[in-house]
Formats: sequence, C-alpha cells, structure tokens
Amino acid sequence: MERVKLDFPTDAVIHHHSVSVRVTDMNYGRHLGHDALVSLLHEARSQALMAVGYPEWDLAGYHSVVADLAVQYQSEARCPDILVVETAIPDPAGKALSVYHRVLADEGARLVATARLNLLVMDSTAGTPVAVPAEVVQALAKARLC
Repeated sequence: MERVKLDFPTDAVIHHHSVSVRVTDMNYGRHLGHDALVSLLHEARSQALMAVGYPEWDLAGYHSVVADLAVQYQSEARCPDILVVETAIPDPAGKALSVYHRVLADEGARLVATARLNLLVMDSTAGTPVAVPAEVVQALAKARLC
C-alpha cells in the first residue's frame, strides 16, 4: 500500500490551537474518528485565519472553499487527550491557499496526524476562483511564528 506523504512546512506555522478529544469524537475503535478529525482541523484553520484578521468567509472580500484534503495518520488519539493543532500556510501561489495541519498529543511528544488542504479563494458574484488578495498574503507572512 502506498501512503500519502505530507511534508509539514515548519517554517510557515502561523497558529497553534489546543483542543481536547471529546467522547463524541471517538469512533467504534475507541479512538478519534476521521469525521471528528476533519471538524477539529476546520476549527483550527478557522481560528488561525481569524487570528490573522481574515476569516475564511471574508478573505479581503472573497470567501474560500475546500478543494481537496489529504490526511496521514501517525497514531491514535483518545478521550480525554489534549491535542495541539499547528497550522502552517506557505506563501500562496495563484488562486489557493495550501493549509497544513500537524496534530500533536502528549505535549507535542506524539504526532497524531498530518493534513494538507487547498482553499480556493472565490468571487461569490462570478462563482469563479480569484488570485489570493495581496493583503491576505501579507498578513500570513507577518503571522509566521518562526
């Protein structure tokens, strides 16, 4: 089986988000379910973008939509684990933001999952993708934690 390989860009980290695994996040295997992880990633991404002043529904006048998502699982998380989701967004090129997440447990000692998604920046009126606005690019560059 060929696995997805995701290289987390540590030099592009813009935000850290802590969250605990809830009972309702667990699946029949008694660990964090895929659907719950996707929701946790959405929350972390939303918090990261709001922290730089541009929520995903208003990227300098444009909204965003998830175009694709890849997740690689490295270990299991269970209730009541405390997770830290690191969000990294490298310099955008074109009409999308590539958003990376690294999910850590045990105070950063254990990698739970790595994810990458692409957010298309959309013009609501035309219904078409547009270039990432320069002010969003600048805000992301300024927010880098490294």
